[in-house]
This record gives sequence, structure tokens and C-alpha cells, in this order.
Amino acid sequence: MPERRGRRSFGPVVLLGLLAGTLGAVAGNKPWAAGSGRAGQVSELAVSADSAQMPVAGALALVVLACWGVVLVSRGRVRRAVLALGALAALGVLVSVVAGFSSVPDALRAAFADIAIADPGVGLTGWFWAAAVAAVLSLAATLLGVRLVPGWPEMGSRYDAPGAQEPAPLVEPEDQSSLDLWRAMDEGRDPTA
Repeated sequence: MPERRGRRSFGPVVLLGLLAGTLGAVAGNKPWAAGSGRAGQVSELAVSADSAQMPVAGALALVVLACWGVVLVSRGRVRRAVLALGALAALGVLVSVVAGFSSVPDALRAAFADIAIADPGVGLTGWFWAAAVAAVLSLAATLLGVRLVPGWPEMGSRYDAPGAQEPAPLVEPEDQSSLDLWRAMDEGRDPTA
């Protein structure tokens, strides 16, 4: 029963991880704070913080996304190690979001002060909150993956590199039954060669 539960969890957990990683990568490269203020009496100035204020969030979200790609094509201990790396990267995204909560608006206020705008209205954008949601979901998906990976289905060995397998002993087609011929074709070997 636990193996079946693990197989059923594969699709939803991987999909959640891929979606959260994608959202984090996009949100990590968008402005996290925006504001406006008056310069004197005449003009209204709207400025948004550059994504260069928190580039680590987008970069770590791309690492999480890459880890999910590796999970799809790997097996066993490699999967668990890659998911552990993904969990560390997701934790890094979460830490950068927590750090960005105050540092990005403060950097924008400093930019306003540099251009002599007093008391600007500065606030976090929806992209900040999207990055926060993506960080939490990425961390949850990777931790679930580390826990559930032993029960997940794996790709067959026929997709391994050609040198990774031992060649099957050659048997003359006349000495094989029709069932042996079909098994050879299922394994990706040419029974007539």
C-alpha cells in the first residue's frame, strides 16, 4: 500500500515543484517594490526597485527548477540527493524573500532620497508575494519529494547509456522460442543480429 501511495504522489509533487520553481524564477526577476513621490510641486515620479536588488532569489529558483528536471530522468540515491539540493536551494529562496521584505523597500526609499524626494510612498508589489508563495511551495514540494522518492516510479534501464549495460549473450534465432524473441525486442535488442 505505501508503494502505491508513493506512485500516486509522483505526478502531483513533481508538478507542484515545477510550477513553484517556475513561479519563483519569474518572480525573482521582477521588481519587488514600487513607489511614487513628488519632486517639488510640479511632477509625479514613479520608480520601481530593480530586480538586481535580489538576484539570488531568481537564481536559486532556477536551481530548484533544474533539480526537478534531473529528478525526472534519474533514479534511486541520485534522485534523493538532487531533491536534497533542491530543498537547500528552496530554503535559500525563502531566506532571500525574508531578507527582501525589508531590504528592497529600504533600497527604494534610499533611491528616492538620492533624487531629493521626501516621504515617498513605497510598498511591496505582487511579485514579492508571488516569490514568497513560490518559495514556500518549492520548499514543501522538495521536502515531500525527499520523503516520498523511494516509492516513485523510475525510468527503465533501456534508457541508460549503451556502455552502461552488459551485452546479452548471443543466441541463434533458431534456438530461441518466440517468447524469447519478443522479450529481446522488449529489452531493445535485435534478436536477429
